[in-house]
Amino acid sequence: MTSLEITATEFKATCLELLDRLADHRIDRLVVTKRGRPVAVLTPPPSEEDKVAGLFGFMRGAAVIPASLDLVAAVSEEAFEAEDGWAK
Repeated sequence: MTSLEITATEFKATCLELLDRLADHRIDRLVVTKRGRPVAVLTPPPSEEDKVAGLFGFMRGAAVIPASLDLVAAVSEEAFEAEDGWAK
């Protein structure tokens, strides 16, 4: 990870160039300091691929299905209306 730490004065003078470097992922993290103390941390926004990767499977492991539960077993012995082809 490429990290850069600069003073607020340096940031003010070169902010557009630094933002371009963040956008191009030449810098992964930019820490702006004031009197030697960090006051801001800038990171580039996630790419579209990262956004999609974060969504796919995000609930994996959130639900637990007991081993005794048969997911393919019939839930009712009665015929459903859709099976007979008529509606109410």
